[in-house]
Order: sequence, then C-alpha cells, then structure tokens
Amino acid sequence: MENKDVEQIMEADQDTEYADTEPEKPKRDYVLPASILISTLVLSGVWLYTASLNAERNTADINALQGGAQTADVLGETIAPSAGVTLPVRWGDLGRKMTAAGVIDEPQFTALYTQRGGLDATTLSLLNSPDNGNLVITRENAGAILNLLWAFGLGNKNPILERGPMQDPQYGGAERFASTGGWTIARGNPMDHYSAHQFVPLTADQQSLVEKLAKNIYRPCCGNSTYFPDCNHGMAMLGLLELMASQGATEGEMYQAALAVNSYWFPDTYRTIARYFEQKGTRWAAVDPREVVGAAYSSAQGYARIQTLTAPEPATQPQGGCAVDAGQPPAPQQQGGCGI
Repeated sequence: MENKDVEQIMEADQDTEYADTEPEKPKRDYVLPASILISTLVLSGVWLYTASLNAERNTADINALQGGAQTADVLGETIAPSAGVTLPVRWGDLGRKMTAAGVIDEPQFTALYTQRGGLDATTLSLLNSPDNGNLVITRENAGAILNLLWAFGLGNKNPILERGPMQDPQYGGAERFASTGGWTIARGNPMDHYSAHQFVPLTADQQSLVEKLAKNIYRPCCGNSTYFPDCNHGMAMLGLLELMASQGATEGEMYQAALAVNSYWFPDTYRTIARYFEQKGTRWAAVDPREVVGAAYSSAQGYARIQTLTAPEPATQPQGGCAVDAGQPPAPQQQGGCGI
C-alpha cells in the first residue's frame, strides 16, 4: 500500500496523530529490533509458543455469521476457521531436505514436541515424507507451520538475507536477531545455515515479486516488514513468500495467504481488526488482504492505532509469541517475544 493511501486511511478515521513507521534518515529505515535483546535470553532458555486451542464451535453461533452482530467466537471462526485453511503452496519434501542439511536437527525438534505429547501425524509427514501436498494451517498446527516456515526462511538462500536490512552494520550482525540466534534447534550454529542452502531457487521475476510483497507485509509483534525478518514470524513469512513465488502463485494469492497465516498466528489481533472493519460497515470477507497486511493495520504501531478505535474485547485465544512451538496446551500468553 502506498504511503499516501496509509495517510488517507488515518486521516479519514480521526485527527489523532500517528507516527510513521519509516524514519527519515536512510540508516534508520527500520525499527531497531527489541529481538536483538530477546534473542540473548532465548539462547539460555526455551520459550514455548503455542497456537493450539479447542476447535469446537457452537453450530448456532456459526450460523450467525450470515447476519447480525458477531460474538467473539463467531468472529474468530470467520478470521481463522476451526476447519483450517488450505494454502495454495505445496510442501513436497522440504522437511526432509532441511533435516538432511541440518537446518532442523530432527532429534531436537521431536524432543521439543515430545515434552507436550509428541508430533501429530501431519507434522511428522511434513518433516519426513518425500511427497507432501498443499500446506493446511489450522489452529492446532499453526505453531508447527510457523516453525517449519521459520527454518525454511532462515536456511533458503536469498538476497534479502544477504543484502537487506538484516545486514545493516548498525545492528551489529545478523546473528544478533531472534530469528537467527533464536533458532536453537539446528545442527551446529544457526548462522551456519543462514541463507546457505539452495532449497528453492527463484528466477529474477520471482525474486522481484517476493521483495515487492515482503516490503508491504507486516506482523503485529514488530514494527518491521517481512523485508526485515528479525523475528520468527517475519522469517517464516519470508519463507512462505519464497515458496509460493517459486510455484507460480499470483500476487493476490500471496497476499491472501499472508493474511490467512497471520490470522492463525495472531488470532486476537485480527479479530480486533475484523471488528474495526465491521464498525465501518465492511465484512471480513470483503476486506482487501493487501491493505490489511500493510503497515496501517498489521504493524505493531498500526495495530495499536486500530485498538484505540475499536471497543475492547477480552482475549480468548493464545497468540503471538515468537518462539518455536511445542504444542503446549492453551494458556494465556502475552503477544511478543521472539524465541523458541
């Protein structure tokens, strides 16, 4: 979304000042990541991110989607359906390739999940099978999908990692971020795998498309776009964009998929954004994904603004931690942080 479009949205809502997410000086194009500090903590202990929850929903509530005011549960079903969403991207044998290369240390990965009941059959297949079909993200596997895409985004060779903001000298090295130092279940040093493996090569046109979208897709835990993947959500989104572009996905499909996975990773956030749109007379199915994943709504600053314009509602789903998920049972969790 163009800067002038963001300004128009903000001016139309109210006169409240809203700070630009892009500082003026060239060397200050991105928000100094808190993840630099967080990753240090991550290396000394594991913070478990979870996105699992009870998938049952009352049929009468779901029917209410067709009209009338929506309850929190019904709106949650709208933005992140309990049945899951099939993404237009094939996983194939990427899990096997990443474990063979050491981006994922399989014993550590499985041990992490064993602490919470073990890996489900679908995730085991994504990790070990040579022929997986399209990715399906659900409330139960959202954390596992996050981790797998995180590993892929970290390990797949890409110019964004090699010449983008992650390499800006002002941050002291790419190894200092939560998306790098925080990936503690690789074989050896995670930086040994940073942009090191040609899992999925991209053509010049595909790379251009990835960079275009990466600069406009944000996550609510940070003030940076996917082009600066300093936390796990950013690195996972980068991986998803690369994989989709390599398989010929359209720009529209990629924006739609980005909104879908963000909605499962940050369910309370996007339920609030959906209520904001409903207050303005727009149903969630009619919103433009390109607009919603942009800075005005999906950056930490943009979402904070949306919260001030939307009536508060108690959180009902755990969300938004920046850690490797281990299938932990649902529990209240503060949004933010970038560790395993």
